Amino acid sequence: KIEEILMPNEQILWSGKPKKNAFVINQSIAMMPIALIWLLIDGGFIAAIIATGEFLAISWFIIPFFALHLLPVWIWLSNVLTAGARWKNTEYAITDKRIIIRGGLVGYDIKSIYYTEISNVSLRVGFVDKMLGVGDVHIFENGIISNGKNVLLPAILDVENPEEVFKKLQKIVIDIQTDIHYPNDLRPGENHGYNTTYNG
Repeated sequence: KIEEILMPNEQILWSGKPKKNAFVINQSIAMMPIALIWLLIDGGFIAAIIATGEFLAISWFIIPFFALHLLPVWIWLSNVLTAGARWKNTEYAITDKRIIIRGGLVGYDIKSIYYTEISNVSLRVGFVDKMLGVGDVHIFENGIISNGKNVLLPAILDVENPEEVFKKLQKIVIDIQTDIHYPNDLRPGENHGYNTTYNG
């Protein structure tokens, strides 16, 4: 539970989990086109080799080669088969100090993103998301650049009412970053350093 890792006086402003059917479906279709094309191509080669009658003679090479070459298919199948288990371990929280993203398969991992590390947040609602009533809130972190662009790493995936989550997170990021650079009314009347609370 995310509550177990909160810092003293840290308050949860929003928490949630992905919508289960949306999470499982999106995880299942993520690599499906590539995996199916890969499987068709490799299946064609295997069928052609079998048609020549040479399969058994060179099976010592063909079987290990295609077992390895079909790696994208195995990765996709793994995503499909483990989506339900990963959903159980997935949880999100927006607090007055950071964003917490919990995930994992057998065990779990926790990612904390502090508001000073965020350069931007964005909302994505794809075709399948729209049908299922969910969306993804992506977070861009400062200093993580690829090809001259900030790379989005963590995300709050497949949550219901994504527009509300996005607006809330965007407001908190702006408020806290503004308060750091230009202290404002979001701070209490007396500032006791690290004990300062967010009053947004």
